[in-house]
Amino acid sequence: MTDTLMPRGTNGKALPDQSYFRKGKSIAQTGRSKLQNQRAGLNQQILKAMRMRAGAENLLRATTNNKVREQVLLELCFVNSNLQLLKEELEHLNISVEVYQHTQQASNIPLIPLGLKETKDIDFTVAFKDFILEHYSEDGSDYENELADLMDIRQACRIPSRDEAGIELLISYFQQLGYLENRFFPPSRNMGILFTWYDSFTGVPVSQPNISLEKASILFNIAALHTQIGTRCNRQTASGLEEAVAAFQKAAGVLQYLKETFTHTPSYDMSPAMLGALIKMLLAEAHECYFEKMILLGIQNDFCTLVKVAQEAAKVSEVHLQVCTSMNQAPIKENVPYSWSVMMQVKAEHYKALAHYFVAVALIDHQMGMNDDEDKQEKAISQLYDCIPEGITAQKILKDQQQRTLLGKSHLSKAVQSHEEAIRFSSLCSKLRQIDVLKEILSAFHKRSLLKYSQHQNPDDFINLLSAPDIASKTEYKSEAIPAQLSRNKVMDLFQRLGPLTVFSAKQRWSAPRKICLTKEDGDFGFVIKGDSPVQVISLDPLCPAAREGLKESDYIVGVAGTDCKWCTANKVMDMLKGADEEGIEIKVISMQDQLSSLPNKSATYYAGMQKTYSLVCLAMDNDTLPKTQKATKKLSFLSWGFKNRQKAASTICLPSEVTGKPKTDQLFPFSNNPLNSDSALY
Repeated sequence: MTDTLMPRGTNGKALPDQSYFRKGKSIAQTGRSKLQNQRAGLNQQILKAMRMRAGAENLLRATTNNKVREQVLLELCFVNSNLQLLKEELEHLNISVEVYQHTQQASNIPLIPLGLKETKDIDFTVAFKDFILEHYSEDGSDYENELADLMDIRQACRIPSRDEAGIELLISYFQQLGYLENRFFPPSRNMGILFTWYDSFTGVPVSQPNISLEKASILFNIAALHTQIGTRCNRQTASGLEEAVAAFQKAAGVLQYLKETFTHTPSYDMSPAMLGALIKMLLAEAHECYFEKMILLGIQNDFCTLVKVAQEAAKVSEVHLQVCTSMNQAPIKENVPYSWSVMMQVKAEHYKALAHYFVAVALIDHQMGMNDDEDKQEKAISQLYDCIPEGITAQKILKDQQQRTLLGKSHLSKAVQSHEEAIRFSSLCSKLRQIDVLKEILSAFHKRSLLKYSQHQNPDDFINLLSAPDIASKTEYKSEAIPAQLSRNKVMDLFQRLGPLTVFSAKQRWSAPRKICLTKEDGDFGFVIKGDSPVQVISLDPLCPAAREGLKESDYIVGVAGTDCKWCTANKVMDMLKGADEEGIEIKVISMQDQLSSLPNKSATYYAGMQKTYSLVCLAMDNDTLPKTQKATKKLSFLSWGFKNRQKAASTICLPSEVTGKPKTDQLFPFSNNPLNSDSALY
C-alpha cells in the first residue's frame, strides 16, 4: 500500500469518494492500531501453538512407545501452558480500554469497546479470472483493475479509521460482498477461496470457503468500530454523550442483525449466546451514558429531582447486573474476558450505591417546607420503593423528621456498603487494578458517602438503624438497538461490466456467445426485441434469415457490431440495429439454459489445527436421503451446545435453498437485484 491508497476503478480510473481509503502508516502510529497489530501477532502465535498441540495429540494417539509418549506428554504440558499465557495476553488487549477512551476522560468510568476481528490476506485474482472465463465466457485479464480495486478495499477494511468514514468503508465492502456472492459463488461448487478470520476473544482461527463468514465478520467489525467511536466520544459534553449513546445503540443494532440473519456461525464471538450478551452490554453502556448526560450539569437541589435521579441510577445498576448474570453463564463464561464480567459487577454496585446516596440526600437534607407540594413528594416516596418497611408510610416519612433522618442514614449505610463492594470486586481482578481512573473514581465516591454518613452518625445508630429497602428502578430512557442501516449508501458493483445481475449471475447458466449476421428481408429483421438490460428476442419468425442463422426465441442480445450492449435499453439497441447496411450487421447473442441447483457445499467447516474440538463438522451430502421409516431430527448448531459437547461436536448443516427464477420473457423491466438479500447461512 502507498501513503494514499487510491483504488483503480474500471479502465484505470479512480473510484469516487476516496475519503475512507487511508494509508496504514499514519493509522498504525495510533495507540488503537498498535493494539490491533499486537492482536494480529498474538493470533499468529495462538495458531502456531494450536497446530503444535494438534500434532502432539496425533502423535500421542499413534505411538505405543512409552518413552515417546512421556516426551509427547511433557511437550503437551508446555504447549498448553504457553497457549494459556497467549490467551491471557489476548484478554489483556480486550480490556485495554484506556487506548479507546477520550484523551480528557478523567472523571468517568471507562466504557468497554469491542476489538476488531483479524483476518488473513486473500488473493481473489486466479479464482475469479478462471471463473470469468469459464462461466461468463470473457477474458479474465480484462478485469484486472476491478480485481485490484477489490483487493485494495479489503486491505483497507483491516485498518479502518475510527470515524464515520471507517464505518462507510466497512458498509461499502459489505455491500460489495453481496454482489460478489451473486457473481462468483455458485451454490453447487467450491470456488477454492478460503476465508480465515480469528475469534475476537480466543484468537482461534476459523476457516471456511463460504463468503458468508466474510460477511458476518465484517458486520462484527462494523459493530466493533461503532463501540470504539462511542468510547472515544467526549463524555464531558452533552453532545458527546448523545453521540456515545447513539454509537452504542447502532452497534447493538448491527449485532442484532448479525444474530438474526447469519446462523450456524462457527466462531465463538459470533455465536447467538455471545451476541446476546454483547447486545445487553452495549445497551447497558448506552444507558450509562444517558445517565451521565442527565447529571452532567449538576442535579437540582430538589426532593423529587433527587428521587428521580436515584431511580435512574438504580435502573443503570439493574441493567449492568443483568449483563453480569448473562456473562457468567455457560458457554459465554469460558470465552468472554473475565475482566468484562467483573467490570459489570463493579458498575452494578457503583450505581446501586449512587441510588442510595441520592435518596439519603433527599431524605436528610430536604425538610418539608410550607411551599412544597406535599402530594407530589408523597407520590414520589410511594413510587420510590417496591415494598415500604412495615410500620412506615409515605406520609410518616414526610412529616416525621426523626423517621426521615433515620431512613436516610440507613440509605447512606447501604451506599457505603455498595461502594466497598465495588472496590472489592475491582481489586480481585488484576486487569481492573491496572486502570487508575477506575480506582480513583470508586475511591472518590466512597469517600463522599463516608463523609456524609459521618456527619450524621450517632452513638446509638447500631440500635436504631433501619435496613434500607431496595430502590425501585425507573427510567424515561428507552434502551433499544438502532436497526442496522447497511444499504443507506448505494455502491457500484465493481464487476458490473459482466452484465445485469438479474441475468449474469453465478446461479444462471447460458450458452457461449454466438455471432449472428442479421440481414433485412422486406425491410424487417423478422423479430421483435423487448426488455431492458439486456434486451431479449421475442416473436421470432422461424423462416426469417436471422432464424436460419441460428437466432432463437428468448435469446439475449449482448453485442451489436462489436459494441457491448448488456446494459443497453431496447430503444438503444434498436438505434444500433438501424445502422445496418445492405450487407447486414453482426450481433452477439446468448441462450439461457437453466439455473444451477442449490446444493450444499461438501467442504467442512473447521477450526485450523483443532482436531479435538470441532475441526471436522460434517455437512449433508447432496445425495443423502432419509429412509421413509426414519424420522428427520433437527440438529442444533454446535455453538448452542455446552462446552463439553463441543469436544465431540459433529453437526449436519444444510444451506437453505434459494428461490430464484429465470427472468420472464414478457417482463419489460426486470427487477433490480439487492445484493444484501442473499443466503446468509454459514456452514
